[in-house]
Amino acid sequence: MTDYIGYEALTQAAMRGVVREALRQTASNGAAPGEHHFYISFRTKAPGVKMAEHLVERFPDEMTIVIQHQFWDLEVHEGHFELILKFSGVPQHLSIPYAAMTRFVDPAVNFGLSFEKDITASGQDVVGPAGSEDATEAEPEAETPKAAGDEQGSTVVSIDAFRRK
Repeated sequence: MTDYIGYEALTQAAMRGVVREALRQTASNGAAPGEHHFYISFRTKAPGVKMAEHLVERFPDEMTIVIQHQFWDLEVHEGHFELILKFSGVPQHLSIPYAAMTRFVDPAVNFGLSFEKDITASGQDVVGPAGSEDATEAEPEAETPKAAGDEQGSTVVSIDAFRRK
C-alpha cells in the first residue's frame, strides 16, 4: 500500500526536532542540564556541513562529536546548529545540518535516536549507516582513530543468521 501521508519523513522530522530542542536547552543554559551530554554522529560530506577540510579528509564519511564540557558558541537554528570544538587543542568551527545526522545519543539517560533515512531538499533518498556501532568517532581533545573496515562503509548483520534453529 502507498503511504500518501509520508509517515517516514514525518517521523524523521519529529526526531530531528527532539535533537533541536535538546540543543536549544543546552545553548540557553550555556551547558547541558544536569548530567546530560550528547554524542552526535553525522555525515561529513552531506550537503550543508561546514568544517575544516583537514577534518573532512581525516573523517571522510562520518564523525561523532561530543557535546559535554568543552564546547563554545553553540548556536541552534531551524535547519542546522553551529559550535566550536577543539581538535588536537585547536578550536574548529562546525556547522551541521540536522539532515546530516545519523545518530544522536544522550548516555546520561540511556536515550538514542538513529536516523536511517533522510529526504533531502531535492527529494532524493539518502541512506545512512543506521545501527552501525563502529563509526568513526572524534571527541574534542581526544580523537579516536578510524576503525578497521570503515573505508567501505559498515554492514549490519543480524545475529539471528548465526543461531541454531
